[in-house]
Amino acid sequence: MASQIFRNITSIGANVAEAQNAESKKDFVHKFKIADKEADELQYWLKLCEQSQHYTTPDKLINDDLKSIIKLCRK
Repeated sequence: MASQIFRNITSIGANVAEAQNAESKKDFVHKFKIADKEADELQYWLKLCEQSQHYTTPDKLINDDLKSIIKLCRK
């Protein structure tokens, strides 16, 4: 799970960075939609971690930071 979470986090950042250098408005929106999908998937993995005895998840990441990222991607 940890490696999947790492891939999601880095993908969100990479797609937001790519969106900042988009070649068109359509490309910009597309990159943010990918980041949004990755944020949704990250939320799924973090919820699984919450239910696991072997993983802990910081509530701040789920409740504040991730929600902020999702809101940003959906503007």
